[in-house]
Amino acid sequence: MTSTESGRPARKATARAQRIATLRSSYQSELADGTGRFFEPRRADCPWCGSTSLRVRLRTTDLLQHKPGSFTLNECRGCGHVFQNPRLTTAGLDFYYRDFYDGLGEQRLGAAFGMRTATYRNRARTVVPFAAVPHSWLDVGTGHGHFCETAHAIFPEASFDGLDLTEGVQLAERLGRVTHGFRGSFPELAPELAGRYDVVSMFHYLEHTADPQKELLAARQALRPGGLLLVEVPDPRCRYARLLGRWWLPWLQPQHLNMMPAPNLRQRLTDLGFTVLLEQHDKPHDAGDLLGACWLLLDALAPREDAPWLPGTPPGRVRRAWRDLLLLTGVPVLLLAALLDHLIAPFAHRAGLSNAYRLLARREAPAASRGDGSP
Repeated sequence: MTSTESGRPARKATARAQRIATLRSSYQSELADGTGRFFEPRRADCPWCGSTSLRVRLRTTDLLQHKPGSFTLNECRGCGHVFQNPRLTTAGLDFYYRDFYDGLGEQRLGAAFGMRTATYRNRARTVVPFAAVPHSWLDVGTGHGHFCETAHAIFPEASFDGLDLTEGVQLAERLGRVTHGFRGSFPELAPELAGRYDVVSMFHYLEHTADPQKELLAARQALRPGGLLLVEVPDPRCRYARLLGRWWLPWLQPQHLNMMPAPNLRQRLTDLGFTVLLEQHDKPHDAGDLLGACWLLLDALAPREDAPWLPGTPPGRVRRAWRDLLLLTGVPVLLLAALLDHLIAPFAHRAGLSNAYRLLARREAPAASRGDGSP
């Protein structure tokens, strides 16, 4: 290793510390009056079916970034829909997303997403029996565009566009991972994209949205008649969700606002004029529930890393060393958890442990009237 290479980690750490110091005053100013303004009033009914029979499913905090605030998930006793209540406001979404996928978090998350090539291939090949040669594909919630880059190798004749709220989609366009990168709200951008695509994909996107049903309407608008909608979301009925409680990584609070059981989503797609062609629970399973839970627990026990939204002074050498030691001590536990995840994966669906499901639906030709005012 050259001296230049050996010095890179130190330079990156210094650059990160400088960025944190620069952001600290603005974050602390935002938090001076607490987190109340980040939440809407609590709702008394289910946003999916309207039932007022609700129960508390989970109470937790931000276990990933450790930004201040507490979050409650309610479950509808009528349809099983799980939703954040009270829900984040626009200001709250901006606060809790900031520096997660971009900014301070861009390098870490970008590297993690870039290593999931096999997962992206698995997702892309779902459409092969139903659309051998798609020519235009829109990936909604595309992030940095890694899925589109991988899928293009499977469908080289297709043009892949990406849409996202974050600046990652603009990075994806600059790097050539997507042909066009659209930044903004899908329902707001859908009219200009109307009838343009053979395939619209939403991988772990719907659960992040304030109104998933509006997103499905936008997808129908962007698709040509006969086009395919490919959706993958976490499964709130996964047994791991109950066994692991707040340590189940797919709860991902405060980002996940809505988590719908498969029958709910299947029925809503049918109501919107789609024909559901495929439902999968085994292939979408991402074997990492035990590993994720162990990591979240270890991270919660360890002293905090420096972050501009945390009060007090940056951690000193003793705190950093104690954190490193605790995480190092936990490595055998993490390795054992990863091994168990790997061993359980082939049987996860049959045991009710699959943590996600995937639906593929075809948009049928529009009827004369659907009664909802949409195309």
